[in-house]
Parts: sequence; structure tokens; C-alpha cells
Amino acid sequence: MKSLRLVLAVVLLSLSTVGFAQMDPQKADAPTSEAQKSFDQIKTLAGTWQGRVSTIPPQSEMGDGTNVQISMRVTSRGNSLVHEMMAAGVADDPTKNDHPVTMFYLDSDRLLLTHYCDAGNRPRMVARTSPDGKTLEFDFLDVAGSTQYGHMQHAAFTVIDANHHTEDWTYLMPGDKPMHAHMDLQRTK
Repeated sequence: MKSLRLVLAVVLLSLSTVGFAQMDPQKADAPTSEAQKSFDQIKTLAGTWQGRVSTIPPQSEMGDGTNVQISMRVTSRGNSLVHEMMAAGVADDPTKNDHPVTMFYLDSDRLLLTHYCDAGNRPRMVARTSPDGKTLEFDFLDVAGSTQYGHMQHAAFTVIDANHHTEDWTYLMPGDKPMHAHMDLQRTK
């Protein structure tokens, strides 16, 4: 009886793996949505990037003139993109250094991001594409967690070419004072 259950479990696992492998939203008969096109565009940024940060107003911590490293990778069978940011050359120690993570994913007919912020909250933003198709802007949707220390309010990704893009992030500090960070990034991998 035990061997029959084992064989049944293996067969079911094999069938589910085949089912997942055959699922490909790109091959559906429906036309590609704007959200899917935007998601496909941002997934082209998968890789490792480095560049400088400039901030308005100037910030001392991971601010003006700091070198930043961005890592982006497609995960979850192509269903999400993870974006990790940290100051270049700084140890990956979450107890001492900032290391925010952002996830991009499709939600029905919308491209969303959830930003797992060092401020301890998780703002969500929804994408819209610029008329020229080169910039994806993410507008604030909602936030989970405390906003006592502020929260991320807006993001924009502009693709210059395959090895160059910019990121603009707006953080709403306590008192609703915006802080803007601009990153000019070059692909390293």
C-alpha cells in the first residue's frame, strides 16, 4: 500500500510539473495587454547595474554622489521581477545597511510593484507607460505598515538602451515632504 501511494504521489507531481511547463501566458490567443508589454519591457532590465545617486534635497545616507548597485532578476517562472538595491561596496548586512527590495508582477490587467522598504512598510504602485514607450511610471496605490518614517510614493524607470537606464524614486518623508533620488545606471552583467 505504501508503494502505491508513493507511485501515485510521483505520478501526480510529474503531471503537475508538465502542466506548469505548458502554462505560458505569452502563447494565449488573446492579444498582449499593455500591462504585459510593460512587464516584458521591465524584465529586459534583468542583470546587475551600477551608477551614482543624486538626491533632492541632498541626503547623506545613500544619497548624493553615492555609488549604488542594483540587481534585477526574473523569478517565479517568469511571473515576477525582483529588484534589490544597495550602496556599492557595502556589506550585505540587513541589520546595519539599507537594502530595499521591490517586486514587479502582473495583477490581471495591471503591472504592479510592491516596495519592501527599510522604513518597515510596503507601498504598492501601479504602472503607466509614457507615450514614447521608454518610461514606466509607477503611481502610488496604497501602503501596508506604518508610515511614521515616510514611504515610497512614486517610481519611474527609463530605458535608454540595453546597457543603460535611469531610475527615479520619490520618497514621501514625514510631514509629506518629498525626497527625490535619481540613479543613472550602467549594466555590469
